[in-house]
Amino acid sequence: MTKTLNVGMVGYGFMARAHSNAWSKVSNFFDTGYRPVLKAVAARNTGKAMEFADRWGYESVESDWRRLIERPDIDVIDICTPNDSHAEIAIAAAAAGKMITCEKPLARTAAEGLPMVEAVERAGVANMVWYNYRRIPAVMLIKTMIERGMLGRVYHYRAKFLQDWTISPDVPQGGPGTWRLDVDAAGSGVTGDLLAHCLDTAIWLNGSIASLTAMTETFVKERKDALTGATKKVGIDDAAAVLTRFENGSLGTFESTRYARGHKAAYTLEINGEKGSFAWDLHDLNRLSWFDHRTPGELRGWSSILVTDGDHPYLGKWWVPGLIIGYEHSFVHQVADFLEGLATGKPAAPTFRDALETAKVCDAIIASGETGQWVELG
Repeated sequence: MTKTLNVGMVGYGFMARAHSNAWSKVSNFFDTGYRPVLKAVAARNTGKAMEFADRWGYESVESDWRRLIERPDIDVIDICTPNDSHAEIAIAAAAAGKMITCEKPLARTAAEGLPMVEAVERAGVANMVWYNYRRIPAVMLIKTMIERGMLGRVYHYRAKFLQDWTISPDVPQGGPGTWRLDVDAAGSGVTGDLLAHCLDTAIWLNGSIASLTAMTETFVKERKDALTGATKKVGIDDAAAVLTRFENGSLGTFESTRYARGHKAAYTLEINGEKGSFAWDLHDLNRLSWFDHRTPGELRGWSSILVTDGDHPYLGKWWVPGLIIGYEHSFVHQVADFLEGLATGKPAAPTFRDALETAKVCDAIIASGETGQWVELG
């Protein structure tokens, strides 16, 4: 029999929209044994929260996330707030015995994230962090092929995530929409916001990072505070370039910036092994490039795989071969995996503990950017 899972959403912004869409659509396509119900949304701005609830079909609104956690009719708390509030909400939710899904990054720092990990593990509650790019079928196909030995020994991993929305010095820091430029709210800049996605995928595909060195830069040193109007120092990183060594002996390069004019969300990755290479581009997310060195020389070259067939990851649940899906579907897949984890008892990754590893790498990048030194990761 299908069980009801009542969702309590904290926040009403961009990620709350993406998550709400996923919770509401998953049961139309995936049979997981659970049917999510959009039960309540909590936010300090009750007017905005009511508008959000009306649009997405939430049954009620709370002005304080604490009351949401106290409600006995809420099963899972979905945290879609700025990074500085993740820890407090998650720890309280775990103490109340609620399941928790948390928007990435886990927290502003690994030190802040560790009590979150301890809280959910102590309470024994299901938990997951929304690193959705794992759930794009073409990326999941890379994972499947690596596990089958298609690459052999891996030599290189490279990824970049480029944007351009903060180039103007007139963009303020803090407040709705621009809190990612405020170090107190975000913890870091492109490292925790963009590189965290690249790092999570890399660790998942290629294993842990052993050491790294990084350059970071803040191009606009001062910005106005969105709430007070006062000019203050910018504490986040606008750009980062990172060299890594993975524990499997391969080398990695990572680049992220919000100062690459002409790029809005240019996320690409490539992984090179002894037998071949995979490459993927978010802007053509249904397509996977594959080079197979074992192909006879006269036919050897990069091939393009349209990842839409029913035997490709997740796609047997959607349309017919050849019909593409989009960004929003990665969130639906993440909910489906979370619900399947509840049914099977096998937690859906990344858990809070998995995401803590990514947080430690982000901390190392910030530290190396300040010192110029290599950082060893135990």
